[in-house]
Amino acid sequence: MAKKLWSGRYSKATDSMVDRYSESVSFDCRLAPYDIAGSVAHAKMLAKCGIISSQEKDQIVRGLREILKEIEAGTFVFDPALEDVHMNVEGALTKRIGPAGEKLHTARSRNDQVALDTRLYLREQVAVIIGLIAELQKAMLKLAEKHKGSIIPGYTHMQHAQPVLFAHHMLAYIEMFERDKARLTESLPRINVLPLGSCALAGTGLPIDRQAVAKELGFAAVSRNSMDAVADRDFVLEFLGSAAIIGMHLSRLSEELILWAGTEFKMIDIDESFCTGSSIMPQKKNPDVAELTRGKTGRLYGNLVSVLVMMKGLPLAYNRDMQEDKEPLFDSVDTVAGALSVMAAMVAHVEVKEHKRIRFDGDFSYATDLAEYLVAKGVPFRKAHAIVGRLVGDCAGKAVEIYHLDLQTLKSYAPEFEKDVHAICDIDSCVRAKKSFGGTAPANVEKELRAWKTKLGSKA
Repeated sequence: MAKKLWSGRYSKATDSMVDRYSESVSFDCRLAPYDIAGSVAHAKMLAKCGIISSQEKDQIVRGLREILKEIEAGTFVFDPALEDVHMNVEGALTKRIGPAGEKLHTARSRNDQVALDTRLYLREQVAVIIGLIAELQKAMLKLAEKHKGSIIPGYTHMQHAQPVLFAHHMLAYIEMFERDKARLTESLPRINVLPLGSCALAGTGLPIDRQAVAKELGFAAVSRNSMDAVADRDFVLEFLGSAAIIGMHLSRLSEELILWAGTEFKMIDIDESFCTGSSIMPQKKNPDVAELTRGKTGRLYGNLVSVLVMMKGLPLAYNRDMQEDKEPLFDSVDTVAGALSVMAAMVAHVEVKEHKRIRFDGDFSYATDLAEYLVAKGVPFRKAHAIVGRLVGDCAGKAVEIYHLDLQTLKSYAPEFEKDVHAICDIDSCVRAKKSFGGTAPANVEKELRAWKTKLGSKA
């Protein structure tokens, strides 16, 4: 049984059940590269400040880099009896280089060490996830460009509302994911704060140079309060919140793709390489990728709530409860990264089916355009709304379209109707008319497609 590095005050060995219950190295071992990077920077600072010798620093740095190579090669053995990644690395270092290794932990604690490792890890992962979001945006942009002439029903309350360009619909999701990138980008300054040197909670009386460590590790700022530095997990919560919102956006997209691919909608086809079959029904082509993504969003929500609840009653400063932030964090990183990757690949293999006027028969989705036609003739909007509402009600009861009515009949509802009114009911005209900034008019959408191609560097 490995001796605990903190066991000097203890006369009894830790119960084996406690060892199994409290170890974290089984999951925080993924922080090893960041732990070693922090330790290298810390050792360099200790030598610079004259706390350890240059020779000891060189021994420490060399030993840590050898350990890192073993970890990367998969030959390093983590010992659960040493509790966590920090004690495993330090224990292996001391065993390898002797007394110099015992000096590495000078002027630091596992409290500030784990905060450092987590910030280094998350800083890197945020950049990766931003890149994955951009790849999904590019896939959606390419799909939008390919089918930019397709018109589909736009929905409110899951009922046909007004016709829109399919490309306009895709651009809505691109906007959502751009906000996700912005949230992550805006969180980086709060992640990129050095906690090392705060020690357990009070700082140290030794003459350390925290700014030198920050510069070595690329941190833009140094924590200003040692208690807050070790007790803070806001940056983790902020990421988990952002991940949950990303998941929500992915889930909404998944839901629409699932519906659109269904027999009732018949709007898209998802390539069979991103679908699965049934064990009993030979005909089935199931959109499992989208369904799994929709389902995994629940995990992202759960991870956020789990850490929020864990943190809500903790007094300052560090408490062992905070070990419970790692698995939710790692799971959210893995879940979001996996979902973004597979959804980008699937979207790249979606085909939009040809949309015929029959999709709009009987839905009166041109009704708002008729009301606006009357407004342009001087009719107050509320009156125009009521006129068209009566028209829709009467036509729906007779199962006829408004554009099937002759002009004389239409004038009986409103004398402002003229012979050009029938053209207003054309679905293409409805779409072309939406020229307001941000609207679905083809000219607007074309401009947005060009802008996003420039912004994303896409070759769509």
